[in-house]
Amino acid sequence: MADLRRRLVAEFLGSMLLAAIVVGSGIAAAQLSPGDTGLQLLENSAATAAGLFAIILMFGPISGAHFNPVVSLVDAAFGGASRRDALSYTSAQVAGCVAGAVLANAMFAKAAVSIATTHRATGAHLLAEVVATVGLLLVIFSLARTGRAATAPAAVGAYIGAAYWFTSSTSFANPAITVGRMFSDSFAGIAPASAPAYVVAQLVGGGVAVALIQTLYPGVTPQAAHPAEATA
Repeated sequence: MADLRRRLVAEFLGSMLLAAIVVGSGIAAAQLSPGDTGLQLLENSAATAAGLFAIILMFGPISGAHFNPVVSLVDAAFGGASRRDALSYTSAQVAGCVAGAVLANAMFAKAAVSIATTHRATGAHLLAEVVATVGLLLVIFSLARTGRAATAPAAVGAYIGAAYWFTSSTSFANPAITVGRMFSDSFAGIAPASAPAYVVAQLVGGGVAVALIQTLYPGVTPQAAHPAEATA
């Protein structure tokens, strides 16, 4: 139990920092580059990619650095974690992402909680979320199952940085960060009415990824027994 508490603290803190990076850099980008959406996205994506690399290195050895309920659920599906632990991780991740969004708002002297008004849930956006989530999971679990876990922090950061640009949704790919971004009416925000559809699309992406991983990487290595540690 003590070990689980330590892992949950790591998941909470990592998720909080992830949301603070995403939301905070979005606010900063909007302030520094007003009227230039392309430059704002470049600034936001670069900060997110670099920050994700750092926090995976920081918390990976403790919890596996999931920071994402879909990663935790797929890990449980492959036997790398118990269902109870996966659900506990999910609670910590959602709470952390909400806390991180609130923290980012406060750091930029915004209202601590401001409900986002940016509607994003079109068919194209939802398809993009399925694709973004599948790609993220393939990166993580392919590296775990082929003995290349040490490269995962850089690979995950690079993938998310690229996916900001090649997906129309800017690659949320994470139910916890989707919930957190509802609490900041800023460049990175998502309106509550759009969030449920995003979460469903991300879960669908998780299911597709499980089938693809089983097909492409059927062999289980010692690392694959705990695939989330690919981010350590």
